Amino acid sequence: MPAVRKYRRETSEISCCLKYLLFISNVLIWMIALLVLAVGIWAWTEKDMFRNISKLTFIALDPAFVLIILGTVTFMLGFMGSVGALRENTCLLGAYAIFLSVLLLGEIGFCGLAFVLKDKGWIKDQATEGLRAFIKHYREDPDQQNLIDWIQEDWLQCCGIDGPKDWDSNNYFNCSSIAIGSREACGVPFSCCRRRPQEVIKNKQCGYDVRKEGYPVDRNIHERGCLRAGEDWLETHLIGVAVSCVALLITQVVARSYIHFPYI
Repeated sequence: MPAVRKYRRETSEISCCLKYLLFISNVLIWMIALLVLAVGIWAWTEKDMFRNISKLTFIALDPAFVLIILGTVTFMLGFMGSVGALRENTCLLGAYAIFLSVLLLGEIGFCGLAFVLKDKGWIKDQATEGLRAFIKHYREDPDQQNLIDWIQEDWLQCCGIDGPKDWDSNNYFNCSSIAIGSREACGVPFSCCRRRPQEVIKNKQCGYDVRKEGYPVDRNIHERGCLRAGEDWLETHLIGVAVSCVALLITQVVARSYIHFPYI
C-alpha cells in the first residue's frame, strides 16, 4: 500500500489584506515620525541644548522637545505595527495593540478631564501660564520666539495674554528698560502689528514705543489678547475640531479591533 503523504497547511496569523494594509499605513507613520524626530533633534542641536539642559526653563513648552517626544512615540508605534504585520509577529502586534489602547485611554481621559474642568478655569489657567512663560523667555529661546510670533501674527492675530500690556513682563519690552537703553522698551514684538494693505515686507520695528504715554491712539497693533482670541477661534471651529477628534478616536478603535480579530 503506497504511503500517503500528508501536507500541513500553512496558516497565517493575519489575513493577507490586513497584513499589507497595516504594513503600508504604519510604514508611512514610521517615516513621518522619523522626519519629526530628526527635526526635533536638529533644533536641539542648533541650540546646543544637549550640553546645556539646565537652560531649559519650561521643558513642556519647548517646541523641539515636544517634537522629539512626539516623534519617538510615533516612531515606536509605527515600528511595532509595520514589522509586526510584515513578520506576522504576535508579540509585536500585541505590543502595538497595547500601545494603541494606552493612547486611546489617555486621549479619552484627557477629553473627559478637559470637559469636567472647563468650567473651573483650569484649562484657562494652564493656557495663561504657558503664554506667560513664552512672553517672559521670548528672546531667550528662538523656537519659542518663532512659535509665539506665529500665534500672534498668523494664527490668532492677537497680542499678549489679555492685551499688549502683558509684554511688560519681558525684560526687553518692559518700560523700565528705557533706563538701560533697550530700544524695544515700552513696545511689543513685530508679530503684534497688523499687516498693512499691500505690505510686502513687514516692518520689524513697527512695535517700537507703542505702549509709551502720548503714543497716537491708532497704534496699528492687535489689541485683543491671545487668550480671548483662542477662545473665539475654538468656538468658531468647534465642529471641525470635534469631528477631527472623533475621527482620530474611531481610527484607533478600528486599528485596535483589527489586531484583536486578525482573520477579518
